[in-house]
Amino acid sequence: MDIQIEKRPWYVRYRYRLAGGILLVGLLAYVLTLSLGPRKLRISLDNVQVGEVKNGKFMEYVDVEGLIQPILTIKVNAREAGSVERIVSEEGSLLRKGDTILVLENAALLRSIEDQRDEWEKQLITYREKEIEMEQQSLTLQKQALETNYELARLRKSFELDKEEYRMGIKSKAQLDVSEDEYNYKVKAARLQSESLRHDSAVSIIRRDLLVNDRERERKKYERACLRRADLVVCAPIGGQLSYVNVTPGQKVAEGESIAEIKVLSQYKVHTSLSEYYIDRITTGLPATITYQGRKFPLKISKVVPEVKERTFDVDLVFTGDMPDNVRLGKSFRVQIELGQPEDALVIPRGNFYQATGGQWIYRLNASKTKAVRVPLVIGRQNPQQYEVNDGLQSGDWVITTGYDTFGEAEELILD
Repeated sequence: MDIQIEKRPWYVRYRYRLAGGILLVGLLAYVLTLSLGPRKLRISLDNVQVGEVKNGKFMEYVDVEGLIQPILTIKVNAREAGSVERIVSEEGSLLRKGDTILVLENAALLRSIEDQRDEWEKQLITYREKEIEMEQQSLTLQKQALETNYELARLRKSFELDKEEYRMGIKSKAQLDVSEDEYNYKVKAARLQSESLRHDSAVSIIRRDLLVNDRERERKKYERACLRRADLVVCAPIGGQLSYVNVTPGQKVAEGESIAEIKVLSQYKVHTSLSEYYIDRITTGLPATITYQGRKFPLKISKVVPEVKERTFDVDLVFTGDMPDNVRLGKSFRVQIELGQPEDALVIPRGNFYQATGGQWIYRLNASKTKAVRVPLVIGRQNPQQYEVNDGLQSGDWVITTGYDTFGEAEELILD
């Protein structure tokens, strides 16, 4: 007798397939949820830096590296051509104004100076001969005037005597007229002689002044020639350190050629280069500081070179107070150049998030600091330590400021 087998329900018969289908649907739902929902990434809080958003003082400044340089560098040029006879001062030596650096020799120049001296001595003799000639001429005119005046006085007496004798009838009228004519002629001659002497005196004064001027001009010409000989000795125009001598013994040097350099060490300056981004905001007089061993040393901008090269421009600063003890030529310091006065602002610490996000968004932590999500952000001004927040965050918020190069496209961070 056959036994009738009871037929099992379909869900029992297909339970394995049904279970597999449910698992598959669940897996698809999970994948879909991940793809459509926010992308998450689990990270360790120890591997990132967080910062608090808070209201504080914000000062815009530029932090750059500055190089210590001498306040002034003097180029020493040869005033006269010649060959180097000997070098007196060595490179690196400290010089005072007037100290000898090197000595040149120029035989042609020395001969020229000797010729100039001979010419000056000849001119002195010529000038003296002309002075003697003028004195003799003046003495001759004075002697002639003296003789004329003497003759005039004699004729006056003779004419007075002739008039008396004419009244007495001793002399005739014709004799008196002859005596009067002779006297009047001598009076006129004496007047002309006096006028000639006066003109000669005026001309002598003018000629003597011209001679003095000519002699003075020749004397200065000779002195200038002697100074050219002194220029063969190259001296320090100012006190400082002789940084280099660009010649060797026996080398020929042209007039005006640069042969040495002196660095003035009475004061130092700090030289730096800034990005062209700041060129419209950097002006002379802006304050700056150097922080060394916990102490701030004030400076100010003394020179701005407006020419932009390789997207930077040069700036010089000088100390306005004390300097660090270890200031040496070529030493570098971090310089903070202030671009304004401190202002109240909402700020966050600097971090590499700005380079990754362009300042457009940031990860903000929840209250328990177990999760961080992306939030939009508007960054304003910045300095080497802070960013100014214009929108997107509030005081008291905490944000992640570093590690953005490892977060990828995650919209939510789970913090361990």
